[in-house]
Amino acid sequence: MNYQQRMSQRAQAIAPSPIRRFFDMAENMEGVISLGVGEPDFRTPWTIRSAAINTLERQAIFYGANSGLLQLRQEISRFMERKYQLSYCPENELLVTIGGSEAVDLTFRTLINPGDEVLITEPCFVCYAPLVSMADGVPVSLPTKEENEFRLTAAELKEKITPKTKLLVLSYPNNPTGAIMRREDYEEITALLRDTDIFVLSDEIYSEMTYGTKHVSIAGFEGMRERTIVVNGFSKTFAMTGWRLGWMAAPPEIIAEARKIHQYGIMCAPMVSQRAAIEALKHCESDCADMIAEYDRRRRFLLERFSQMGLRCFPAQGAFYLFPSIESSGMDSESFCEQLLQEERVAVVPGSAFGACGKNNIRISYAYSLKHLAEAADRMEHFLSKHHK
Repeated sequence: MNYQQRMSQRAQAIAPSPIRRFFDMAENMEGVISLGVGEPDFRTPWTIRSAAINTLERQAIFYGANSGLLQLRQEISRFMERKYQLSYCPENELLVTIGGSEAVDLTFRTLINPGDEVLITEPCFVCYAPLVSMADGVPVSLPTKEENEFRLTAAELKEKITPKTKLLVLSYPNNPTGAIMRREDYEEITALLRDTDIFVLSDEIYSEMTYGTKHVSIAGFEGMRERTIVVNGFSKTFAMTGWRLGWMAAPPEIIAEARKIHQYGIMCAPMVSQRAAIEALKHCESDCADMIAEYDRRRRFLLERFSQMGLRCFPAQGAFYLFPSIESSGMDSESFCEQLLQEERVAVVPGSAFGACGKNNIRISYAYSLKHLAEAADRMEHFLSKHHK
């Protein structure tokens, strides 16, 4: 059978994740230090694990409501109100999903008609453009600049809006740059959007991971709640990546349509994860604060090391990534990462994976111990000493 002719053209048109390519290369090499995975190195807090164990012991693992356990949605509602002053009704404005990733996919499939344009701020996580394409939309790159601290400006947004623009994707705190948006940034952007019919997808999965500046959601501004879909989850804040649990918050009309897609494709998120997440929201705030303080320590350590080795790096203010420039090496990001892996056994991700505007950068995750970060920094410094342009 000729599989290539028989496979879906849509599936074949989607390129594999450029991040995974470097993981696959590193997997078969000895002595590699990987700083590529955006995954907390902390264990999930015991309170959360204990709740999951109790759920299993009680055999309370049946199918649940499509929208998620009402008790969990109530806790999510309280969390969003307490943390970000956002008010969402648990009954019809919240949907529990398989991680934040499903919520992003649901947003695109719920809102996009064939040919609709979706503006995607870049650099950004690798999933947005492929998921837009799979929903028959047209992804449109909206590059941000280091001189603006990788924040989106109203002028940059206005330049990209066309009559076909359906949706704007914002991802702050940002993966891969660690950039955040401030209240004054959103004031100008929301003034521009209010007179349009453009929706906003605000991916806030790193909302709790900010250093010195409290997270601000665009959904909290006048005229924005009715057009914004807020995506969040438990993976990063609560060190629950493998539990696969997230949520979307939106007006009831949007949630009702998204729930139909979720109903047929997923049915419901795992009961074990949902019951554990209730405990996370109720009792684990101090655990999260301790983890975030440690991330900040690692962030400051790496920024200092990069400065010492002459590697220019935007001082990230959120998430757990740094996005240093490697222009001084004279290499593009793909070549830099391949040679760093081969010569020094350090795996990082090329900035080009996150959009063309990242071609002169690399992404480094500091969700690793200081011991690993220090050794990786030593190896990088040795590599740079050999390859300085």
